[in-house]
Amino acid sequence: MKKIILMILISSALISGCATQKPMYEYSNYSESFYGMKKEGGAETSDEWKTTLEDIISKSNASITRVPPGVYANLGYLYLKMNNNEQAIFYFEEEKKIYPESIKFMDNLISKAKAEENPS
Repeated sequence: MKKIILMILISSALISGCATQKPMYEYSNYSESFYGMKKEGGAETSDEWKTTLEDIISKSNASITRVPPGVYANLGYLYLKMNNNEQAIFYFEEEKKIYPESIKFMDNLISKAKAEENPS
């Protein structure tokens, strides 16, 4: 009887120890597309990077996980480079909401975007 109880305890410990944990973030092919953009430079790789960031956001929202740090900021920066300041500000604000530690940096980028939007 003791052997059976011991076997059950060991089995349940092994089974619970092998349970997989849901990943904290959805990164998709973040690293590969970022590397491609930095290596190649150009509009095509920037578009691929933008698509990757948008894909990460939609997959994160679909799986109800937090968007990884910096994704909204990177996407906002791409929009800032494309002179779409309104969209850039939107993504900078999203980064601030999720990651309050980025407030100072995002506020600086928002100020830059607003200054470029309304030159004096």
